[in-house]
Amino acid sequence: MTRVSDQIGLDEYLAEVLPQDKAAKVKEIQARVVRVAMTGDGVNDAPALAQADVGIVIGAGSDVAVETANVVLVRSNPLDVVAIVELSRGSYRKMIQNLVWATGYNVVAIPLAAGALYAWGVLLSPALGAGRMAGSTVIVAVNARLLKIKR
Repeated sequence: MTRVSDQIGLDEYLAEVLPQDKAAKVKEIQARVVRVAMTGDGVNDAPALAQADVGIVIGAGSDVAVETANVVLVRSNPLDVVAIVELSRGSYRKMIQNLVWATGYNVVAIPLAAGALYAWGVLLSPALGAGRMAGSTVIVAVNARLLKIKR
């Protein structure tokens, strides 16, 4: 277990914990750490998977474990846990980027469409406003597609 935890860069891990003690161990770690992820595959892992901030079932886990977990990995590869963390972080970054873009665009475009600069001869026609709004949506969609995941 030490070799695996070193390879995937875990800060801390527990092994050979009795089934009835797993949820209590997760709760104990939660008391001193911001977030706890629990990885398991069996019925005896279900209470700990439910207690954890993120429950991850590896491979073809038991039905109870699959129903309890937040994430179900298709393969039985512990490195997939690292991949889902990277995917989550990348998705969050893209979400923030798109939110900033859309907010900034609307802060400028809505007053223009409402005629805020009409006194100075600047008026945005409804057709042009609709076209720009569609363009903004395309920019957000393209930015989301640019999500980079290391393989």
